[in-house]
Amino acid sequence: MELSLNRIDYVQVGVTSQKTMRLLPSYGRRATQKVAIADQDGVLTCFGIKKGEAVPIFKTLQGPKISRLELGGAYGTPQEKIFVAIGSEVRGFTKKGKQFLSFETNLTESIKAMYVSGADLLLCASYIYNHYADCKDQNYYLSGDKINDVICLPVEKIGQMRPILACQDRVLRVLKESELLYEVEVPGPPSVLALSSGNGGDTGEDLVYGTSDGALGLVQITSNLPINKWEIQNLKKRGGILCMDYFDILGDGVNDLLVGRDDGVLEIYSFDSANEPSLRYDHVLAESITSVQGGCVGKEGYDEVVTATYTGWVTGLTTEPVHKEFGPGDEIKISPDMQNKIATLRTELEQLQMKVLHEREKYLQSAQSSTAISAVPMFNVNDKFTLNRDDASYSLILEVQTAIDNVLVQSDVPVDLLDVDKNSAVVSFSGCEAEPNGNFLLATYRCQANTTRLELKIRSIEGQYGTIQTYITPRLQPKTCQVRQYQIKPLSLHLRTHVIDRDRPMNTLTLTGQFSFAEIHSWVNFCLPEVPEKIPVGDNVTFYFENTFLGTELECTYRKGEGMFKSDNISTISILKDVLSKEATKRKISLNISYDINEESVNHTLRLIHPKLESQLLLAKKVQLIDALKELQVHEGNTDFLIPEYRSILEKSDHLLEEYKKQPAHLERLYGMITDLFIDKFKFKGTNVKTKVPLLLEILDNYELNALISFFDSP
Repeated sequence: MELSLNRIDYVQVGVTSQKTMRLLPSYGRRATQKVAIADQDGVLTCFGIKKGEAVPIFKTLQGPKISRLELGGAYGTPQEKIFVAIGSEVRGFTKKGKQFLSFETNLTESIKAMYVSGADLLLCASYIYNHYADCKDQNYYLSGDKINDVICLPVEKIGQMRPILACQDRVLRVLKESELLYEVEVPGPPSVLALSSGNGGDTGEDLVYGTSDGALGLVQITSNLPINKWEIQNLKKRGGILCMDYFDILGDGVNDLLVGRDDGVLEIYSFDSANEPSLRYDHVLAESITSVQGGCVGKEGYDEVVTATYTGWVTGLTTEPVHKEFGPGDEIKISPDMQNKIATLRTELEQLQMKVLHEREKYLQSAQSSTAISAVPMFNVNDKFTLNRDDASYSLILEVQTAIDNVLVQSDVPVDLLDVDKNSAVVSFSGCEAEPNGNFLLATYRCQANTTRLELKIRSIEGQYGTIQTYITPRLQPKTCQVRQYQIKPLSLHLRTHVIDRDRPMNTLTLTGQFSFAEIHSWVNFCLPEVPEKIPVGDNVTFYFENTFLGTELECTYRKGEGMFKSDNISTISILKDVLSKEATKRKISLNISYDINEESVNHTLRLIHPKLESQLLLAKKVQLIDALKELQVHEGNTDFLIPEYRSILEKSDHLLEEYKKQPAHLERLYGMITDLFIDKFKFKGTNVKTKVPLLLEILDNYELNALISFFDSP
């Protein structure tokens, strides 16, 4: 069955946070549902749809930002009570808008995630989980990394509370009261959780997770161990997952999975008899989807998928046919309802135009007044800076509540800006002096009209660290700009992983000295991404990392007074040694540094680089031949005289040029890594080999792996 959905925009509220829109349960089989949505202006709005128009049920006054909205109620009754998290407070409202609860928690931070199950309230700040029963403190847990979401398996099915925390360190933590029951390792940082089929499946133990790098998975949370059922990788390179829901939009009697992503893509997955998911429908909205729900809102008898976006638009994708086709001799008849709607819209448009003119005149008059005070208009920016495992580049996503005019990108560290297919902005580069200002990049992105979301791709060099600054200017009067900063860390291409290969040849760096656990943790946090800011619980900690570009590994184990770092890449050890000793010197702490270098690791790293270098050299060689071959083709009129290899290059010329354009300076980057490896190998032996670098580059230009290994082995 082909799914056809038509888009209807219902209403716009303020900027919304993740999971702040829900549909209230309906009464009667075909009755429409009311929508409850909360925004960052602190306003909770509940509305229904009558004759295609949004009719407000109630609306609260402005206040502090609302970070979460959940529905609740006693077990076995309709879940129609509305709970919102505001700072460290939880407020409850009836479906009519009457406030029945104002619960000030004992949390010192704002609530980031919330779940309601009967009389139980589960709340999470950045690292702290609290369980309240009838507003009384019951259980508490301190997580090792930031908590992104919280959920509880259905108590009516499994007979006990079993909360699950989605944590930034790629782990789902399953709790029993205040204790950790076990951890579930997932492929990316989990950003959202949902019960399978909306009720945990047949057993009540099935849980679906979505990650910030776009993967989906189903895991069964049993009482003693997890069972992974299925996993969907983000092969289409779409955005991270922000929200999920289950609803039978296909009408086949099986609940379908609705997924909202931060790049505005809505996906609908159906399930076969073996409970395996398959993508049945997708639709692109212009901005990130913060909430998604399935139900019946616009018209009785027509199901729809309702979404809330970052800028506050509530949009329905309905099964109701909107377009009617007419033949050449048919008379087009517009219903009285539609005529009234068109007339109302025209009146509203005229009123808005008059209001805009009046406000513009008022602004011009006040601008010329000597006593007027200019106020800078405030605007919200939703930003995300993440490392992509697939291509070892950083994605910088900027989303603004109003149209973006331009974005200026400045960096004090050498980086490359890569092309992004979705990006329609025009980029221009300005010349800048690396010395003495330390200004390596100055680029301006000029956006097309009505662009509210911009995605940039940045590739960094390990060992070079500093700050990228973006100056975001929206189309607002008077002109104003917000500055956002993003850190490029010394080992910027490393990502957290769960396990490493113990059979690899490892180099070891050991530090000892009079430093505290907090101090060495802050140094590791400074060097590597995905290390929690908070000091881990316990006396010591071990983290595992993988280099996304080369596939080399790093193990960090440290405690008070001692740190041990193991890697199969000698350059990683060299960067750590330089940065850690520099940080210790800043704090006037004396370090005893010892290292154990494994000669085998250098050849092992060269073999890891080999396939990448070989493919890049071959690509560069083919690209160099394209112009000459095209000239021959024009001169001769055909390509029959060419050997098959050259004919293949001509046929694939567009694809080859596109690949080459996607990876600027890729070959130079690989040359730089091999050069650093060569210098670092002999640096640990106390030998300066910088004079031999031209000879090394000569060997790389006529690349052959065994010749390169022989050169590295020679003294």
